[in-house]
Order: sequence, then structure tokens, then C-alpha cells
Amino acid sequence: MRVPVLAYHSNNVAGNDYASNDHVALAADLRLIARLGLRIVPLARVVEVLLGEAPPHTVERAIALSFDDGSWFDWHDIDHPTWGPQRGFAGVLRDFAAETGAAVHATSFVIVSPEARATLDRTCLAGRGWWDDAWWRPAQEEGLIALESHSWDHNHHTLAVTAQQAGRKGTFRSIDTLADADAQIRRAADWLDRHLAPHRTTLFAYPYGESNDYLVRDYLPRHGAEHRVRAAFGTDPAPVERSSPRWNLPRYVCGAHWSSPAELERLLVSG
Repeated sequence: MRVPVLAYHSNNVAGNDYASNDHVALAADLRLIARLGLRIVPLARVVEVLLGEAPPHTVERAIALSFDDGSWFDWHDIDHPTWGPQRGFAGVLRDFAAETGAAVHATSFVIVSPEARATLDRTCLAGRGWWDDAWWRPAQEEGLIALESHSWDHNHHTLAVTAQQAGRKGTFRSIDTLADADAQIRRAADWLDRHLAPHRTTLFAYPYGESNDYLVRDYLPRHGAEHRVRAAFGTDPAPVERSSPRWNLPRYVCGAHWSSPAELERLLVSG
């Protein structure tokens, strides 16, 4: 088993070329993936194989796609106030499927708190309501993008108050008690399961890609009956293999680990 998991951020629009725009990068990368003869499989299938619930051949010569933060840009085409019209991630996936006939799927790790997203829409985007959740159920029902948890409020530094009880914002490493972990992980899973029923969230991606010993060695493995997470993803640059840590699975992040098609090709061929 060797499956590279690629992570993109649809809010990363700082230009209209590959290195500055994750939408442009995703469209180019899908064609590279096809040229290399690789398949795209759901991230949940990678976890099933890791846990021995599906045969390894179902992820042979495969990659998985993930999106972090979960704004409108994942689902809708938008007119960026600086960089103009942008094809949303879902549109990029649909275009590729229509062009090639290949199966496509991605997992969007979303920030769950409505209050946090309303603030982040003003502090991190253009204040146009692009961080709402109206698209989550249509996306889940279409089956192109699965919705999973990126925590309750990301413990984001631009929020006046977060669920971290001591006020240590801007890092997920400070989520190191049962109360804080429940507030960020279990509460997010409860909200998603309630609002997207019958869908059940099972995967988690660490905000900032940051974990700690408490989450990886204690909370996630020991409190599964409460939080229902089956695997968690960080951002260590490596493929998922049998020996990968279930509670901190690796991913390659666009822009951080590659910034050109040639760099991604090297990761996929030999990473």
C-alpha cells in the first residue's frame, strides 16, 4: 500500500498561475495524474485499506484528494475581487470527469462552527458570505465531494474567542485536554452528523496540520466511542502506507510541498 494524499486550499487564490492559485494547480494536476496512469480513489477507501477493511488492490496505483477549510470556493464558481472569475474545485473535478471519463472524488475538511465561519469570512476572505454551509448537503448528496471535519473553529488566531479554554489561539497543539479536544473534535462531529444525516463523519484533519502527543496517543485512540473518528490526517509529506500512523496520516500540501507540475510528478513517482 502506497497512496499519496494531496491537499489543496480553495481559498489560496493570490494570482492566476499554478504557483499562486490552487484552482489552476488542481486542474493541471488532474491531467498529470491521468498522464501517469494513476487513479483517484476516495480518502475513506484509503482508510478502509489501512484498517484492513478493504483489499489493498483497490488502492493500487491510486491517489486521493483532500481540500482544507471548506469555503464556497470548493463548490461554487466565484468572481474573485482581485483575480476575477475562478472555477470552483467541484467544477474542476466535473470538467476533468467529463473530459476523460475518469472517476473523481475529493474529501473537503470543513470548519464546522457557523459563528467562526462568519467571522473568518470577514477576516480571511472578502466578507461576501463565501464561508457558509449551504453547499454542504448538495455536495454530500451529489457524491463528488465528501464532507469531513477540520475541527469546530480551527482555533483560528483571528477569532476573538475559540473553544480552547485557556485562550491559546493560532495553533492546534494547544488542544491538549479532554475538554478542549471534545470541544473541537467531538462537537464538530456531532454537528456534522446532525445537519448532514444520514451521512456520518469519520475522518479528521488537523488545523494547521498540527497535532500533539495527547491527541495522537490518547484522545483519538482512546475515546473513539465518543468522537467516532476513524483516522486523522496531518501534513507530513509522505504517502500513506501500512506503517503510517493512523492518528496522524501524511499528506502532501499544494504550495508547501510542491509548486509546479514537475515537482508533483517527482513526488508521485518517487515520493
